[in-house]
Amino acid sequence: MFTGIVEEQGMIVAVVDLVDSTRLTILGPLATSDATSGDSISVSGVCLTVVDVVNDTFTTDVMRETLARSSLGKAAVGVPVNLERAARVDSRLGGHIVQGHVDGTAIVAGIEASKHWTTLSFAIDPHLSRYIAEKGSITVDGVSLTVVDVDDASFSVSLIPTTLEVTTLGARRVGDVVNIEVDVIAKYVERLMQGRAT
Repeated sequence: MFTGIVEEQGMIVAVVDLVDSTRLTILGPLATSDATSGDSISVSGVCLTVVDVVNDTFTTDVMRETLARSSLGKAAVGVPVNLERAARVDSRLGGHIVQGHVDGTAIVAGIEASKHWTTLSFAIDPHLSRYIAEKGSITVDGVSLTVVDVDDASFSVSLIPTTLEVTTLGARRVGDVVNIEVDVIAKYVERLMQGRAT
């Protein structure tokens, strides 16, 4: 489990195609500072298992389902990624409950900068927008954010300068693809309501 509070920007330094999966090696000095094989690290919102740690890099295997559902399907050497180690049970929950189970992707549809914050809007598949609520939580590339506006095909968030500086969201441009994880509570409520009389 994660909180969506990004600890550092890492970088993909190697990509190996394994036919039905991909092996990534990622540079992340903070993420690897106490990492061991079997640990979970959020890579731009995707929960991945550490296979090996060498110096300031860790290696992880990404299965076909994850490659198809997330932006990691287009992973390439030199691409920056947001990194967060798994949450500790004895620390504050600064963001919201994030599983690292990406629900799908969205496309940056607009960027509106102002003096103190920047608003990013995203085009999203309607099957995911039903789980998004105004002032609710959403995870974009592993970053816990508050939804400003939402409709059937889009949503927006406002980013403070710190978020723009310490995460990859500050470098996003219109047309970029981002990973989305909706609030897990909304999915469970829908599941519980299925089959009930209306």
